[in-house]
Amino acid sequence: MDMKAKIYYKSIAILIVFYGTWITAGCQNEEKQLKIRVGAERTEKYFPLIENKNIAIVANHTSLIGDAHLVDSLIWSDANVIKVFSPEHGFRGKVAAGEHVDDKIDLVTGLPIISLYGDHKKPQKEDLQDIGLVIFDIQDVGARFYTYISTMTYVMDACAEEGIPVIILDRPNPNGFYVDGPVMEKEHQSFVGMHPVPIVHGMTVGEYATMVNGEGWLESGSKCDLTVIAIENWTHNDFYELPVKPSPNLPNKYAVYLYPSLCLFEGTDVSAGRGTDYPFQIIGHPEFLLGSYFFVPRPVTGASISPKHNGKHCNGQNLIGYAKEMKENPPQLNLSWLIAYHDFLKDTTVFFNNYFVKLAGTDQLRTQIENGFTEEQIRASWQPQLDEFKKMRKKYLLYPDFE
Repeated sequence: MDMKAKIYYKSIAILIVFYGTWITAGCQNEEKQLKIRVGAERTEKYFPLIENKNIAIVANHTSLIGDAHLVDSLIWSDANVIKVFSPEHGFRGKVAAGEHVDDKIDLVTGLPIISLYGDHKKPQKEDLQDIGLVIFDIQDVGARFYTYISTMTYVMDACAEEGIPVIILDRPNPNGFYVDGPVMEKEHQSFVGMHPVPIVHGMTVGEYATMVNGEGWLESGSKCDLTVIAIENWTHNDFYELPVKPSPNLPNKYAVYLYPSLCLFEGTDVSAGRGTDYPFQIIGHPEFLLGSYFFVPRPVTGASISPKHNGKHCNGQNLIGYAKEMKENPPQLNLSWLIAYHDFLKDTTVFFNNYFVKLAGTDQLRTQIENGFTEEQIRASWQPQLDEFKKMRKKYLLYPDFE
Protein backbone atom coordinates (compact mmCIF):
# COMPACT_ATOMS: atom_id res chain seq x y z
CA MET A 1 0.00 0.00 0.00
CA ASP A 2 1.46 3.39 -1.00
CA MET A 3 1.82 6.32 1.41
CA LYS A 4 -1.26 8.19 0.14
CA ALA A 5 -3.42 5.12 0.65
CA LYS A 6 -2.07 4.65 4.18
CA ILE A 7 -2.91 8.23 5.06
CA TYR A 8 -6.39 7.87 3.54
CA TYR A 9 -7.27 4.68 5.39
CA LYS A 10 -5.75 5.98 8.61
CA SER A 11 -7.95 9.08 8.35
CA ILE A 12 -11.04 6.97 7.68
CA ALA A 13 -10.23 4.76 10.67
CA ILE A 14 -9.95 7.74 12.98
CA LEU A 15 -13.24 9.16 11.74
CA ILE A 16 -14.99 5.83 12.28
CA VAL A 17 -13.57 5.36 15.76
CA PHE A 18 -14.64 8.83 16.71
CA TYR A 19 -17.93 8.88 14.86
CA GLY A 20 -19.47 10.47 17.93
CA THR A 21 -17.51 13.61 17.27
CA TRP A 22 -20.32 15.29 15.38
CA ILE A 23 -21.30 18.25 17.51
CA THR A 24 -24.75 19.77 17.24
CA ALA A 25 -24.78 23.54 17.31
CA GLY A 26 -27.90 25.47 18.25
CA CYS A 27 -28.58 28.04 15.57
CA GLN A 28 -30.55 31.26 15.62
CA ASN A 29 -33.31 29.38 13.87
CA GLU A 30 -34.16 26.80 16.52
CA GLU A 31 -35.67 24.42 13.97
CA LYS A 32 -32.43 24.27 12.07
CA GLN A 33 -29.62 22.10 13.44
CA LEU A 34 -26.23 21.99 11.79
CA LYS A 35 -23.76 19.17 12.15
CA ILE A 36 -20.41 20.78 12.76
CA ARG A 37 -17.00 19.26 12.14
CA VAL A 38 -14.29 21.17 13.95
CA GLY A 39 -10.81 21.33 12.48
CA ALA A 40 -9.44 18.56 14.70
CA GLU A 41 -12.02 16.14 13.30
CA ARG A 42 -10.99 16.77 9.71
CA THR A 43 -8.05 14.40 9.88
CA GLU A 44 -8.11 13.87 6.11
CA LYS A 45 -7.05 17.53 5.75
CA TYR A 46 -4.07 17.58 8.08
CA PHE A 47 -2.78 14.00 8.35
CA PRO A 48 -0.88 14.40 5.06
CA LEU A 49 0.78 17.51 6.50
CA ILE A 50 2.09 15.83 9.65
CA GLU A 51 3.45 12.63 8.13
CA ASN A 52 7.07 12.01 9.22
CA LYS A 53 7.25 15.25 11.21
CA ASN A 54 8.32 15.78 14.81
CA ILE A 55 5.23 17.43 16.24
CA ALA A 56 4.59 19.73 19.18
CA ILE A 57 0.98 20.37 20.15
CA VAL A 58 -0.37 23.47 21.89
CA ALA A 59 -3.35 22.03 23.69
CA ASN A 60 -5.50 21.81 26.78
CA HIS A 61 -8.56 19.88 27.95
CA THR A 62 -10.67 21.34 25.09
CA SER A 63 -8.46 19.76 22.42
CA LEU A 64 -10.81 16.88 21.74
CA ILE A 65 -11.88 14.64 18.90
CA GLY A 66 -15.16 13.43 20.36
CA ASP A 67 -14.34 12.11 23.81
CA ALA A 68 -10.68 11.51 23.03
CA HIS A 69 -7.90 14.04 23.45
CA LEU A 70 -6.18 15.17 20.26
CA VAL A 71 -2.78 14.18 21.66
CA ASP A 72 -3.98 10.64 22.39
CA SER A 73 -5.65 10.39 18.98
CA LEU A 74 -2.52 11.40 17.10
CA ILE A 75 -0.34 9.02 19.08
CA TRP A 76 -2.76 6.16 18.35
CA SER A 77 -2.44 7.11 14.68
CA ASP A 78 1.36 6.77 14.83
CA ALA A 79 1.98 10.51 14.56
CA ASN A 80 5.32 11.49 16.05
CA VAL A 81 4.14 13.78 18.86
CA ILE A 82 7.14 14.58 21.04
CA LYS A 83 5.98 17.40 23.34
CA VAL A 84 3.04 19.48 24.47
CA PHE A 85 2.82 23.22 25.17
CA SER A 86 0.18 24.20 27.73
CA PRO A 87 -1.54 27.61 28.16
CA GLU A 88 -3.14 29.33 31.16
CA HIS A 89 -5.10 26.81 33.30
CA GLY A 90 -2.71 24.02 32.27
CA PHE A 91 -2.89 21.00 29.99
CA ARG A 92 -5.86 19.47 31.82
CA GLY A 93 -7.53 22.86 32.38
CA LYS A 94 -7.78 22.78 36.19
CA VAL A 95 -5.34 25.51 37.25
CA ALA A 96 -6.92 28.68 38.65
CA ALA A 97 -6.90 31.87 36.58
CA GLY A 98 -3.61 33.73 36.89
CA GLU A 99 -1.94 30.87 38.76
CA HIS A 100 1.58 29.83 37.71
CA VAL A 101 1.62 26.72 35.50
CA ASP A 102 4.65 24.44 35.93
CA ASP A 103 6.43 22.25 33.39
CA LYS A 104 5.76 18.56 33.98
CA ILE A 105 5.26 15.14 32.39
CA ASP A 106 1.82 14.04 31.18
CA LEU A 107 0.91 10.93 33.17
CA VAL A 108 -1.22 9.50 30.35
CA THR A 109 1.28 9.69 27.49
CA GLY A 110 4.61 10.35 29.21
CA LEU A 111 5.12 13.40 26.99
CA PRO A 112 6.92 16.45 28.37
CA ILE A 113 4.61 19.42 28.94
CA ILE A 114 6.17 22.85 28.48
CA SER A 115 4.21 25.59 30.23
CA LEU A 116 3.50 28.80 28.33
CA TYR A 117 2.02 30.35 31.46
CA GLY A 118 4.90 29.96 33.86
CA ASP A 119 8.47 31.14 33.53
CA HIS A 120 7.84 32.26 29.96
CA LYS A 121 4.82 32.79 27.71
CA LYS A 122 6.64 32.38 24.40
CA PRO A 123 8.32 29.10 23.38
CA GLN A 124 12.08 29.37 23.72
CA LYS A 125 14.51 28.48 20.94
CA GLU A 126 15.54 25.33 22.82
CA ASP A 127 11.88 24.29 23.18
CA LEU A 128 11.60 24.15 19.38
CA GLN A 129 15.00 22.82 18.34
CA ASP A 130 13.76 19.30 17.59
CA ILE A 131 10.32 20.30 16.26
CA GLY A 132 9.29 20.18 12.59
CA LEU A 133 5.66 21.25 13.00
CA VAL A 134 3.44 22.83 15.67
CA ILE A 135 -0.31 22.17 15.95
CA PHE A 136 -2.51 24.62 17.86
CA ASP A 137 -5.92 23.32 18.98
CA ILE A 138 -7.62 25.20 21.84
CA GLN A 139 -11.21 26.32 22.23
CA ASP A 140 -11.51 30.11 22.52
CA VAL A 141 -14.49 32.24 23.63
CA GLY A 142 -13.99 35.31 21.47
CA ALA A 143 -12.93 37.97 23.99
CA ARG A 144 -9.69 39.93 23.59
CA PHE A 145 -8.69 39.37 27.22
CA TYR A 146 -9.16 35.57 27.11
CA THR A 147 -5.50 34.61 26.96
CA TYR A 148 -5.50 31.63 24.60
CA ILE A 149 -5.19 33.93 21.56
CA SER A 150 -2.22 35.63 23.22
CA THR A 151 -0.57 32.22 23.65
CA MET A 152 -1.30 31.47 19.99
CA THR A 153 0.38 34.74 18.96
CA TYR A 154 3.52 33.95 20.94
CA VAL A 155 3.63 30.45 19.43
CA MET A 156 3.26 31.85 15.91
CA ASP A 157 6.01 34.39 16.58
CA ALA A 158 8.44 31.80 17.94
CA CYS A 159 7.74 29.47 15.02
CA ALA A 160 8.17 32.29 12.50
CA GLU A 161 11.61 33.01 13.95
CA GLU A 162 12.63 29.35 13.61
CA GLY A 163 10.97 28.66 10.26
CA ILE A 164 8.58 26.07 11.73
CA PRO A 165 5.11 25.65 10.16
CA VAL A 166 2.01 26.05 12.34
CA ILE A 167 -1.32 24.32 11.82
CA ILE A 168 -4.40 25.82 13.51
CA LEU A 169 -7.22 23.34 14.02
CA ASP A 170 -10.13 25.75 14.07
CA ARG A 171 -13.13 25.70 16.40
CA PRO A 172 -16.30 27.85 16.49
CA ASN A 173 -16.40 31.08 18.44
CA PRO A 174 -19.39 30.99 20.84
CA ASN A 175 -19.36 34.81 20.84
CA GLY A 176 -18.65 35.05 17.13
CA PHE A 177 -22.04 36.56 16.25
CA TYR A 178 -21.13 40.19 17.05
CA VAL A 179 -18.27 42.69 17.34
CA ASP A 180 -18.20 45.30 20.11
CA GLY A 181 -16.18 47.26 22.64
CA PRO A 182 -13.30 49.71 22.63
CA VAL A 183 -10.33 48.91 20.39
CA MET A 184 -7.14 48.33 22.37
CA GLU A 185 -4.61 51.16 22.36
CA LYS A 186 -0.98 50.20 21.87
CA GLU A 187 0.18 51.84 25.12
CA HIS A 188 -2.06 49.44 27.05
CA GLN A 189 -0.79 46.27 25.38
CA SER A 190 -0.47 43.28 27.72
CA PHE A 191 -1.04 39.53 27.81
CA VAL A 192 -4.78 40.22 28.20
CA GLY A 193 -4.71 42.42 25.11
CA MET A 194 -1.95 42.11 22.54
CA HIS A 195 -3.52 43.61 19.42
CA PRO A 196 -5.63 46.61 18.32
CA VAL A 197 -8.93 44.77 18.32
CA PRO A 198 -12.16 45.39 20.26
CA ILE A 199 -13.12 43.41 23.36
CA VAL A 200 -15.36 41.17 21.23
CA HIS A 201 -13.60 40.59 17.92
CA GLY A 202 -16.05 38.14 16.33
CA MET A 203 -13.41 35.80 14.92
CA THR A 204 -12.39 32.18 15.35
CA VAL A 205 -8.81 31.43 16.38
CA GLY A 206 -8.09 30.48 12.77
CA GLU A 207 -9.40 33.78 11.46
CA TYR A 208 -7.63 35.68 14.23
CA ALA A 209 -4.34 33.94 13.40
CA THR A 210 -4.62 34.93 9.73
CA MET A 211 -5.23 38.54 10.84
CA VAL A 212 -2.18 38.52 13.12
CA ASN A 213 -0.11 37.19 10.24
CA GLY A 214 -1.63 39.40 7.56
CA GLU A 215 -1.41 42.63 9.53
CA GLY A 216 2.21 42.04 10.51
CA TRP A 217 1.50 41.94 14.23
CA LEU A 218 4.15 39.36 15.11
CA GLU A 219 6.87 40.94 17.23
CA SER A 220 9.63 39.38 15.14
CA GLY A 221 8.32 41.14 12.04
CA SER A 222 8.25 37.79 10.26
CA LYS A 223 5.35 35.90 8.71
CA CYS A 224 4.36 32.55 10.17
CA ASP A 225 4.04 29.58 7.79
CA LEU A 226 0.38 29.12 8.71
CA THR A 227 -2.27 26.58 7.72
CA VAL A 228 -5.82 26.74 9.10
CA ILE A 229 -7.94 23.59 9.03
CA ALA A 230 -11.38 25.16 8.80
CA ILE A 231 -14.64 24.16 10.48
CA GLU A 232 -17.36 22.56 8.38
CA ASN A 233 -20.98 23.75 8.58
CA TRP A 234 -20.57 26.74 10.86
CA THR A 235 -21.23 30.43 10.28
CA HIS A 236 -20.89 33.56 12.40
CA ASN A 237 -24.67 33.72 12.48
CA ASP A 238 -24.85 30.55 14.60
CA PHE A 239 -25.13 30.32 18.36
CA TYR A 240 -22.73 27.57 19.44
CA GLU A 241 -22.77 25.78 22.78
CA LEU A 242 -19.36 24.46 23.77
CA PRO A 243 -19.18 20.69 24.42
CA VAL A 244 -16.72 21.21 27.30
CA LYS A 245 -16.09 24.20 29.58
CA PRO A 246 -13.13 26.15 28.19
CA SER A 247 -11.72 27.10 31.62
CA PRO A 248 -12.65 26.47 35.27
CA ASN A 249 -14.64 29.69 35.69
CA LEU A 250 -16.64 29.42 32.46
CA PRO A 251 -18.69 26.33 33.34
CA ASN A 252 -21.61 26.74 30.91
CA LYS A 253 -23.03 28.67 27.96
CA TYR A 254 -24.41 31.42 30.19
CA ALA A 255 -21.00 32.22 31.67
CA VAL A 256 -19.42 32.12 28.20
CA TYR A 257 -22.05 34.53 26.88
CA LEU A 258 -21.78 36.95 29.83
CA TYR A 259 -18.00 36.80 30.11
CA PRO A 260 -17.12 39.66 27.69
CA SER A 261 -19.31 42.05 29.73
CA LEU A 262 -18.63 40.71 33.23
CA CYS A 263 -14.86 40.29 32.94
CA LEU A 264 -14.57 44.07 33.12
CA PHE A 265 -15.66 43.71 36.77
CA GLU A 266 -12.33 41.95 37.39
CA GLY A 267 -10.86 45.45 37.17
CA THR A 268 -13.18 46.77 39.91
CA ASP A 269 -14.04 46.08 43.54
CA VAL A 270 -17.14 44.13 42.48
CA SER A 271 -17.20 40.32 42.50
CA ALA A 272 -18.09 38.57 39.25
CA GLY A 273 -18.87 35.34 41.09
CA ARG A 274 -15.45 33.74 41.33
CA GLY A 275 -15.47 31.42 44.33
CA THR A 276 -19.13 30.47 43.87
CA ASP A 277 -21.11 27.94 41.83
CA TYR A 278 -21.94 30.66 39.31
CA PRO A 279 -18.75 32.41 38.15
CA PHE A 280 -19.35 35.08 35.51
CA GLN A 281 -23.09 34.66 35.97
CA ILE A 282 -23.59 36.74 39.10
CA ILE A 283 -22.24 40.07 40.33
CA GLY A 284 -22.24 41.67 43.76
CA HIS A 285 -20.52 43.69 46.47
CA PRO A 286 -20.89 43.79 50.27
CA GLU A 287 -21.97 47.44 50.15
CA PHE A 288 -24.30 47.27 47.16
CA LEU A 289 -27.78 47.62 48.66
CA LEU A 290 -29.97 47.39 45.57
CA GLY A 291 -29.35 43.73 44.79
CA SER A 292 -31.93 40.97 44.87
CA TYR A 293 -29.38 38.13 44.97
CA PHE A 294 -26.93 37.20 47.73
CA PHE A 295 -23.77 35.10 47.71
CA VAL A 296 -20.57 34.49 49.69
CA PRO A 297 -17.36 33.87 47.66
CA ARG A 298 -15.07 31.15 49.01
CA PRO A 299 -12.02 29.29 47.58
CA VAL A 300 -13.14 26.58 45.15
CA THR A 301 -11.59 24.62 42.29
CA GLY A 302 -10.55 27.15 39.66
CA ALA A 303 -10.55 29.96 42.24
CA SER A 304 -8.27 28.45 44.85
CA ILE A 305 -6.54 31.79 45.26
CA SER A 306 -8.59 33.78 47.75
CA PRO A 307 -11.47 35.18 45.65
CA LYS A 308 -12.53 38.80 45.83
CA HIS A 309 -14.56 39.49 49.03
CA ASN A 310 -13.71 36.03 50.30
CA GLY A 311 -16.15 35.01 53.06
CA LYS A 312 -18.18 38.22 52.82
CA HIS A 313 -21.91 38.49 52.14
CA CYS A 314 -22.27 40.10 48.69
CA ASN A 315 -25.45 41.72 47.41
CA GLY A 316 -26.12 41.85 43.71
CA GLN A 317 -27.74 40.22 40.70
CA ASN A 318 -28.09 36.78 39.20
CA LEU A 319 -27.81 37.34 35.44
CA ILE A 320 -28.60 33.82 34.25
CA GLY A 321 -32.13 34.90 33.34
CA TYR A 322 -30.69 37.63 31.14
CA ALA A 323 -28.29 35.16 29.55
CA LYS A 324 -31.13 32.76 28.75
CA GLU A 325 -32.49 35.46 26.44
CA MET A 326 -29.21 35.69 24.50
CA LYS A 327 -30.93 35.23 21.16
CA GLU A 328 -33.26 38.15 21.84
CA ASN A 329 -30.77 40.47 23.57
CA PRO A 330 -28.94 43.14 21.54
CA PRO A 331 -25.70 41.66 20.12
CA GLN A 332 -23.40 43.89 22.15
CA LEU A 333 -21.63 44.30 25.48
CA ASN A 334 -23.87 45.28 28.37
CA LEU A 335 -22.37 48.28 30.17
CA SER A 336 -25.45 49.09 32.26
CA TRP A 337 -24.33 46.85 35.14
CA LEU A 338 -20.86 48.37 35.29
CA ILE A 339 -22.25 51.92 35.25
CA ALA A 340 -24.89 51.16 37.89
CA TYR A 341 -22.42 49.59 40.33
CA HIS A 342 -19.95 52.42 39.84
CA ASP A 343 -22.59 55.07 40.48
CA PHE A 344 -23.73 53.36 43.69
CA LEU A 345 -20.29 52.52 45.11
CA LYS A 346 -18.08 55.39 43.88
CA ASP A 347 -18.36 57.40 47.11
CA THR A 348 -17.62 54.54 49.52
CA THR A 349 -15.09 52.36 47.67
CA VAL A 350 -12.05 52.58 45.43
CA PHE A 351 -14.11 51.25 42.55
CA PHE A 352 -11.53 50.74 39.77
CA ASN A 353 -8.18 48.99 40.17
CA ASN A 354 -5.14 49.11 37.88
CA TYR A 355 -6.26 45.99 36.03
CA PHE A 356 -9.31 47.71 34.55
CA VAL A 357 -7.38 49.67 31.93
CA LYS A 358 -5.62 46.50 30.75
CA LEU A 359 -8.94 44.73 30.36
CA ALA A 360 -10.61 47.66 28.62
CA GLY A 361 -7.54 48.28 26.46
CA THR A 362 -7.96 52.02 26.98
CA ASP A 363 -8.19 54.44 29.90
CA GLN A 364 -11.03 56.27 28.15
CA LEU A 365 -13.74 53.87 29.34
CA ARG A 366 -12.88 54.38 33.00
CA THR A 367 -12.78 58.14 32.53
CA GLN A 368 -16.12 58.14 30.73
CA ILE A 369 -17.82 56.15 33.51
CA GLU A 370 -16.29 58.38 36.19
CA ASN A 371 -17.55 61.45 34.34
CA GLY A 372 -21.11 60.17 34.12
CA PHE A 373 -21.29 59.26 30.44
CA THR A 374 -24.34 57.22 29.46
CA GLU A 375 -23.99 53.82 27.83
CA GLU A 376 -25.16 55.33 24.54
CA GLN A 377 -22.52 58.07 24.69
CA ILE A 378 -19.79 55.56 25.49
CA ARG A 379 -20.85 53.28 22.69
CA ALA A 380 -20.91 56.16 20.21
CA SER A 381 -17.30 56.98 21.07
CA TRP A 382 -16.23 53.47 20.04
CA GLN A 383 -17.91 53.56 16.66
CA PRO A 384 -15.26 55.10 14.37
CA GLN A 385 -12.56 52.63 15.44
CA LEU A 386 -15.05 49.75 15.44
CA ASP A 387 -16.01 50.56 11.86
CA GLU A 388 -12.35 50.50 10.81
CA PHE A 389 -11.79 47.20 12.59
CA LYS A 390 -14.82 45.62 10.93
CA LYS A 391 -13.44 46.55 7.51
CA MET A 392 -10.11 44.93 8.36
CA ARG A 393 -11.80 41.88 9.90
CA LYS A 394 -13.71 41.09 6.71
CA LYS A 395 -10.44 40.44 4.86
CA TYR A 396 -9.69 37.48 7.12
CA LEU A 397 -13.06 35.79 7.58
CA LEU A 398 -13.18 32.11 6.66
CA TYR A 399 -16.91 31.65 7.31
CA PRO A 400 -20.10 33.48 6.32
CA ASP A 401 -20.51 36.53 8.53
CA PHE A 402 -23.39 37.36 10.87
CA GLU A 403 -26.24 39.42 9.43
